[in-house]
Amino acid sequence: MLTRKDIITTLGPLDDTTITSILASGATLEELAEAQAWLENDEPMINAGKPLAQGRIARLVDMLATLKEEEEAENALPPP
Repeated sequence: MLTRKDIITTLGPLDDTTITSILASGATLEELAEAQAWLENDEPMINAGKPLAQGRIARLVDMLATLKEEEEAENALPPP
């Protein structure tokens, strides 16, 4: 079973809402790691013959992609 510590160790510090969403997905540590690998660079995954992410892994990829986009948008804002 995936734990809060697993999530933070794998993805770094996250807000409680995000951690809760990931835990609620029912994903395993292996699924979280695979989702992160797909998000980081899908080309090697495809070249290795991995089928496209499906099910929980696909949902995790979507969640992580949204987080990454929000973080990039936040970092792109000029300082106040």
